[in-house]
Amino acid sequence: MDGELPPASAPAPAPAPLSIHPAVTPLSFLLGTWRGKGEGGFPTINSFSYGEELHFSHSGKPVISYSQKTWKLDSKEPMHAESGYWRPKPDGTIEVVIAQSTGLVEVQKGTYNAEEKVIKLQSELVGNASKVKEISRVFKLVDGELSYVVQMATTLTSLQPHLKALLTKV
Repeated sequence: MDGELPPASAPAPAPAPLSIHPAVTPLSFLLGTWRGKGEGGFPTINSFSYGEELHFSHSGKPVISYSQKTWKLDSKEPMHAESGYWRPKPDGTIEVVIAQSTGLVEVQKGTYNAEEKVIKLQSELVGNASKVKEISRVFKLVDGELSYVVQMATTLTSLQPHLKALLTKV
């Protein structure tokens, strides 16, 4: 018996798959992990490229958990991260809260079109930011790829393009 492993116990039964809450169903195409590349810039900074991963998950409640991380393409060094919650409503509106690794917090409201698979968000509040005053985000699913555009306004600029990316589900 020396060196032998003890007998394996019976595997635990797999948990039943969660049913998707009706409020989340119109946005269920987001669920899972998306990975790709993006480009950024702004009048006050140099342009840059980055790798990115978004993760959307669901616990059976009327909310989608969201997390995002980016990295430098050449060195893989982490650049940015954020996480939050998306609360779609049956009337086609959505409420989103996002906390960024920089300490900035966004409270956004917007709309979604389940048929066209488009989500448009506009900041209601940008907290803990000395310079950022407004953020908008538009997500679209086109030919199986998720694209987004982020615009930003600061104390020095009006709302202008800041980030854009194209992601594929992994």
